[in-house]
Amino acid sequence: MTPLAEGLSGSLPQTLAAWGPAQLAAVVIAGYLVVGEPFVGHALHRRFEGRLRTDPAARRSFYRRLLVLEWGLALLAVVVWLSAPDVSAAQVGLAWPRQWPGPATLLVCLVLLVLVVLSTRTLRSGALAGPTPPARPGEGRHAEPPGHATVALLPRTGLERRLFAVVGVTAGVCEEWLYRGFFLAVVAGLAPGLPPAVLVLVAAAGFGLAHAYQGVVGVLTTGVLGGVLAAVYLQSGSLLLPVLLHVLIDLRFLLVPASALPASALPAAVR
Repeated sequence: MTPLAEGLSGSLPQTLAAWGPAQLAAVVIAGYLVVGEPFVGHALHRRFEGRLRTDPAARRSFYRRLLVLEWGLALLAVVVWLSAPDVSAAQVGLAWPRQWPGPATLLVCLVLLVLVVLSTRTLRSGALAGPTPPARPGEGRHAEPPGHATVALLPRTGLERRLFAVVGVTAGVCEEWLYRGFFLAVVAGLAPGLPPAVLVLVAAAGFGLAHAYQGVVGVLTTGVLGGVLAAVYLQSGSLLLPVLLHVLIDLRFLLVPASALPASALPAAVR
C-alpha cells in the first residue's frame, strides 16, 4: 500500500449508515460547504467591500461576523458528529498523528511554504501599493488591483490586527475541521471505496469553491492549498498538522504593514 492509502485505511467511515440518525444533517452540512458557502461568502464579501468605502469600522465588523459564522458552523458540525454513534473521533481526524506524510507530500508542503514566504515578501515590499489602475471599458470607475478581494481583508490598525489574529486561528481550526475532518468523513460514507487521490481532489474542489469571492485565481490557489492539506490529513490521520499549516499561512499577513497595502483597499477615513 502507498503511504497515502496506509494513512487512510480504516480511518474514514465506510458507509453513510455509520452516521446513524445524523445522516441527513451530515449530508446537508457537507452540501452547504460545497454549494451554499460559495454564494454566502460572495454575498458577504461584496457587502463588506461596499461598507469599506465609507465605514472605518467595516473591517472589524466583518472579522467579528466571520468569527460567529465559522465557529457557529463548526460547532453545528460537532453536534452532528456527536449524534453519530458509529463515527469515532479518529474517523474525523480528532486524533494525534499516526505517521508523517510521505516524502512527496512533504516536498509539496515545502514548495508551498516557499511560495507563501515569497508572496509575503512581495506584499511587504509594497508592490501592490500605489494608485488604483484606471478602469477599462465595462469595468466601472476603477479596475480592482490584483488580489483585491484578499488584500481588502488585511488588517491596518492595532485592533484590526488583534482581531485578525483570532480570525486566522479560527480559520485554521474551524475550516480544517469542516473541510477536511467532517466533510471527507461524509464523502467517504456517501461513496465508500473512493481512492485517496479522488478524496484529495474532492477536498480541493470544495475548499476552492468556498473562496469563490476571490475570483478564478483565488479558487485555484485555495483549491491547491485545500488539496495539499487534505493529503497531509489523510496521510497523517490527524487534523493537527493541517491546522498548524493553515494557521501559519493565514497569520503571515500580520507581517505586512498597512503602508505596504494599496490605498484602494483602505476606507476613505483611514487613507
